[in-house]
Amino acid sequence: MMQPFLAHPFDSDRLHEECGVFGVIGVTDAANFVALGLHALQHRGQEAGGIVAHDAEQGFNSAHRFGYVRDNFTKQSLMETLPGSLAIGHVRYSTAGTKAATAIRDVQPFFGEFAMGGCAIAHNGNITNAMALRRELIERGSIFQSSSDSECIIHLMARSIQRNIPERMKDALRRVEGAFSVIAMTRTKLIGVRDPLGVRPLVLGKVGDDGGFVLSSETCALDIIGAEFIREIEPGEMVVISKGEIESSRPFGPSKGRFCIFEHVYFSRPDSIIGGRSVYETRRQIGVELAREAPVEADLVCPVPDSGTPAAIGYAHESGIPFGMGIIRNQYMGRTFIEPTEQIRNMGVRLKLNVNRALVRGKRVVLVDDSVVRGTTSRKIKDMILDAGAAEVHFRIASPPTAWPCFYGVDTPDRDKLLAAQMSEEEMREWIGVDSLAFVSLNGLYRAAGEAKGRDKSCPQYCDACFSGDYPVAPFDQLERGFRMKPDSETSTVVTGHAAE
Repeated sequence: MMQPFLAHPFDSDRLHEECGVFGVIGVTDAANFVALGLHALQHRGQEAGGIVAHDAEQGFNSAHRFGYVRDNFTKQSLMETLPGSLAIGHVRYSTAGTKAATAIRDVQPFFGEFAMGGCAIAHNGNITNAMALRRELIERGSIFQSSSDSECIIHLMARSIQRNIPERMKDALRRVEGAFSVIAMTRTKLIGVRDPLGVRPLVLGKVGDDGGFVLSSETCALDIIGAEFIREIEPGEMVVISKGEIESSRPFGPSKGRFCIFEHVYFSRPDSIIGGRSVYETRRQIGVELAREAPVEADLVCPVPDSGTPAAIGYAHESGIPFGMGIIRNQYMGRTFIEPTEQIRNMGVRLKLNVNRALVRGKRVVLVDDSVVRGTTSRKIKDMILDAGAAEVHFRIASPPTAWPCFYGVDTPDRDKLLAAQMSEEEMREWIGVDSLAFVSLNGLYRAAGEAKGRDKSCPQYCDACFSGDYPVAPFDQLERGFRMKPDSETSTVVTGHAAE
């Protein structure tokens, strides 16, 4: 049973958001603004990025590159090929997890030429009935260029009989199930849509004084270009921006949001605002809840950087135990530095993190981390702390046990690779080898996110399927493959689209 958790390198023991989207209309050299926005969203996808821009004289132009935004979209020679006052962009992290498994044709935004003009789209999330849709579309003559589920949207739009692109997009997205925050552009319009449950984020901002607008996965990307935050795009809403005007519609009818709660825990940048609430403050409050739920006698509270830092600050403040940076992160280590050799992979944690020996020696240390996936990183960090002379190691985790895979846009291992799906908390404690292990409760997480009464079991306020196993949208493709849901979740699952027959 233990072997699956030991067989993976450091990078695979983290959950990864799959992408971020950003679009601008009504500014000179819009692609430059998009590049800056994508740089601020780099945490949502580090594998590849793309930008499509439109200029009245030159038409549509695009650039798709592997690697970081800073290494590609800061070059003047490249950015000069993307003129125009309208542009969208995308940063990607694929579920394959390696650049070698991805072709450049898989990198978004995708582009389609229709009778009424061209359209580019970028998608954050995951289409849970993509395999069924893809089969249907191929049988009816569609020719796919990529392996991405997002390309289904372009093909569905092509088959629509509607007379303009926003209406074709509505037709297409009504067939789609799962999670999607989509931005799109035509020759004159910037379009943003969220799925009926609003699982993935999308916000609207204003830039400049001449009717410029921005759509972004997070508010932190508005800050980098000096844009003013206006509001979040609501669950199930479509906005069409053209000539300084915003038109809003509800293509899917009334809906109640189920935003991804893990955005609060880990994915979003701590300087972003979600639902009017600071992500940093939510994470700090998770630490407060942890200290109340799982106190321990100790000498030092230490975050696993960087994602565990706000929760560790909250834990230290509530518990009265001193806070210290017992682990230091090497800020200059990019993912591409790790060579594909077993010896280097085994050094993965030490390449990224190093223990502040003088601080932890002889101390009873509380380590605060954001999550436990396979547990391999937790074991290695515990060994490093003990090797540095710590007297005791206590783990406190700023999320409930991750026991179920996510099918809505997060790169999650299969369920049999998730430590919490195979072991009790006590078995996990023994396997990791720490003096104590505690996770924040699901109710505690909800309280930290601003729900004073905790989780409403009859109608949860967030999507928390990775913790609870309660999937708000049936993972159609995965069920076809044999995935088994919790028996009590099958009756409460909502279907947001229409699966292919």
